[in-house]
Amino acid sequence: MVGRSRSDYELLTSEAVVDELEKGSFPNKDAALGMVETIPLVDIDESVADIVVAYVEHHVMPSDPAGDALHLALASISKCDFLLTWNCRHLANANKFSHIRRVNGLLGLFVPSLVTPLELLGENESP
Repeated sequence: MVGRSRSDYELLTSEAVVDELEKGSFPNKDAALGMVETIPLVDIDESVADIVVAYVEHHVMPSDPAGDALHLALASISKCDFLLTWNCRHLANANKFSHIRRVNGLLGLFVPSLVTPLELLGENESP
């Protein structure tokens, strides 16, 4: 796979991502926060909250309403081609993807590809 860069994609993020970054403790935190400041935010509205509830009720995601279920709901309702994540437990997990696809199908939602930065950008380029 040829490496790709950020400019090859139309990016979206949400306040949920910004909140997670602000609360986290990790190397290059300031750079990460600076990067997301330049990315348009997706609105979090009532329809997104309903999808989050459905994900929790169908045991697709854990019950933390500001966590993985919210990220997946926003990517699904926004019809994002990719949900970029380092979370390989609940999101970028091949064992969960069929369950996510089935529930999104029941809800009439788009199913984004759930990938890590390395999968999307290729091995020769850093995220």
